[in-house]
Order: sequence, then structure tokens, then C-alpha cells
Amino acid sequence: MTIHELVELQRRAFYAVNPRGVESRLDQLDRLYKRIVQWEDRICLALQMDLGKSHEEAYMTEIGIVLSEISCFLRHLSRWARPKRPPLPLSLFPGSSCVLKEPYGVVLIMAPWNYPFQLTLNPLIGAIAAGNHCIVKPSAYAPATAQVISDLVSSCFPSEQAAVILGSRAENQALLEERFDYIFFTGGVNMGKVVLEKAARYVTPVTLELGGKSPCIVEESADIAVAARRIAFGKALNSGQTCVAPDYLLVQERVKDKLLAGIRRCWEEFYGDPFISPQWPKMVNAKHYQRVMNLIQGEKIFCGGNGDGERIEPTILTDVSWDAPVMREEIFGPVLPVIPFKTIDEIIPLINSRERPLALYLFTRRAGVKEKVLQQVPFGGGCVNDTVVHLSSNRLPFGGVGQSGTGRYHGKYSFETFTHEKAVVLKGNWPDIQMRYPPYSKKKLNLIKKFLR
Repeated sequence: MTIHELVELQRRAFYAVNPRGVESRLDQLDRLYKRIVQWEDRICLALQMDLGKSHEEAYMTEIGIVLSEISCFLRHLSRWARPKRPPLPLSLFPGSSCVLKEPYGVVLIMAPWNYPFQLTLNPLIGAIAAGNHCIVKPSAYAPATAQVISDLVSSCFPSEQAAVILGSRAENQALLEERFDYIFFTGGVNMGKVVLEKAARYVTPVTLELGGKSPCIVEESADIAVAARRIAFGKALNSGQTCVAPDYLLVQERVKDKLLAGIRRCWEEFYGDPFISPQWPKMVNAKHYQRVMNLIQGEKIFCGGNGDGERIEPTILTDVSWDAPVMREEIFGPVLPVIPFKTIDEIIPLINSRERPLALYLFTRRAGVKEKVLQQVPFGGGCVNDTVVHLSSNRLPFGGVGQSGTGRYHGKYSFETFTHEKAVVLKGNWPDIQMRYPPYSKKKLNLIKKFLR
């Protein structure tokens, strides 16, 4: 079956299913949940093959988050899918109104390689829960996980309901030539622009989950030991190949030395020798390995800086300038450039002069500093006194702003993303109030003004 034939098959199936009941969606999600539990070892093995993730990290950052997302939908979907019945204004009396929760139709989900299981399955869960039919395109850079996802989806859904397309650039291009009713893309900014351009031909609504350079700010009042541990964790997760990883560190001068020593010490405790540690992931491929190693060249290294062709030591760079190569692109690796500052007021305009980040992290014990940063710096989401953990909550919206993305998902926000709210006014035939009909008069105008104030 060609890609075009698969899209048409799903479109015909979408319109043939009537009604699209919530109970069948819940059954599908429950079946998916049980299959993931059964396949835990297989999924973890694929993630280990593609990215060198340990079983523990794979479960914590991928499988567990997906299971939590399904559990959230199993608990709440019936309530979220109910029609709303807002009251009508007096001008439309007598009558009633409702807002129906309607799926878009055939949805394309394009996923990245860095968290290939979580970032493929989580949007799929939301799309299925909303009643859509889905075509899923995992990244070719994580082939073992892509194959597991293909097998998993085909074991839980008929192809007219959900199907996986494997392949690389040619398949991506072919998919983007098709007409979908919604596109959900997670990946880089440049490819996101291509997706947006292709979607514009059919005015297809799009969610773009992109990236960017996410700052981490450590102010002098922070608990430095806690900050060091949580920054070390957030930066090293998946060997830095995390869209919400702290991309660069802004630290107040008087606590810089203590903080950097603390981060280095935490990395040593976490991983020991990263080149032999089973806990330390690898770079996804040689291209990305070399790209990150090139960013280190010419910079002052506080710790790390070495690689073995697959893995790169967790690395801190000091005395980094704002216009250095490592500060011009998203790093997506275990490299943390450090820039000291004297006052919070001097760094806020510097952050705001760059593209809006997907995440921001602030470590402080001063309420005034917290309020100033949160109110004056636009960013997608983030944490105060922690890193990256905000993305694990299905009670919070996750998404970017500006070039870091558009749209949001997780939990109820995923359901809303993949749902069209259809507004309907329900009227009887009597009485038929005459003031809205021509010919108009001053008396009718006065009545209209009373009703519409």
C-alpha cells in the first residue's frame, strides 16, 4: 500500500465510523497500555541499541511517562469528551447551545529520535483519545525503536485506525505532500518551517514542538548543592540530547566556582567513568557526535571535553562569549557553556534579545527574583529550583513559544489539541422575534441596543 493509498484508506474509515464512541477509544487505550507493559524489555532493548539508554533511564523518561499519559486518559476521557452546554445570551432567547467535541480526521504525527518512544506515543495517545485516525512517522535515526513502535501499533490497531510509516527523508517528503486534517511535528526549527509551509497549502492546523537554547539561571541566594545536583541531572539526561535540557548556564559571579565544582562532583558520582558506565548514553550517530565535539573546540574546558567516537564526557565550558559557536545553536549534547553575571537585571535583556526558549530554569530563594524573571522573560515552560521535570506532568501544558514551537499537549491539553470544538445553537420555530429582520427602524435599533449591551 502506498502512502497515498493509506491516507485515503484512513479517510474513508474515519467517515464510515458512526458514531465515534468514547468507549471504543478507551478500549483501544487500555489495550495499548497492556501491550506496552508486556513489551517493556523489548522497548528498553531498542532504546539501548539506538541511544545507549539504561533500562532505568528508558523507563523513567520514556515508558513510564507514556503509561502515565494513558492512565490519565483512562481516568478522565469520558468527562473531557462530554459536550459543553454554555448558556445563550438574552439576544438569542429562546434556545440553547452546545459545544460538541469532534475529532479532526486523519492526523499525521512526525516524531524525533532523541526520546523516540515517548515523543511518538504521547501525541498518538492524545490523537486516538480524541477519535482521530493516525499515521505515525518515527525517526529513522532510531531504527530499532521505530521498528518496535511499528510492531506495537500494528498489534493494537487496524491500519485504517493507526499505522506507522518507516523510512527516512523520502518518506517524510511523501507524507508532507498528502492532505491531512492535522499535523503534529516534533523536531528541529528548520524542519518545522518546512512542515508549516507544506501545511499552509491546505490550511492544515499544525502543532510544532521545536527547541532552542534554554537558559539556566543560578542566583546567589540559591541552595548551591541542590542546584548543582539538579543541573547535573537535567543536562546529562540522555547525554544532553533533550529538547528542554539546560542549554547554557548563567551564574552569579560569587557562587560560580562552588556551583561548577558541585556539578562536576555530581557527574562523577552519577557516572564515574562515562566511557565504561552502563548509565551513560551515547550520541545518536557519528554526525551528531562530531557536531558536538566541534562546538567544544577552541573553548576553555573546566571539565570533560573528551570523546571516544560514540560517547562524549559531560563537559563544562567557561569564559564563553555570547557570540561563540556553542552559543549560536542548540547544543543537543552533554556540553554546558557557562557565562557569569553580576545582577539579574543585566541578563534579562540578553536572554530576551535571543529567540524565545522552549524552557527556562531559575535557582533562587528570593521571591522578588523569581517574580521578575517569570514576568519579564517569555519561554515555553520551565522550573524554579529544578530542571526538566515539568515535562513529566500530564496536568501541565507542554509546548514552546515563538521559534521554540506553537501549540501544546500532555493530558487534557493533548485532547484539546486534537479536538475541534463545534459550536451549535439549538432553536425552535417559535417565537420568531422580528427585531432582527429588515426593514429596520429606530424602534428596532433601540431594542437591539438593549439586548446587545
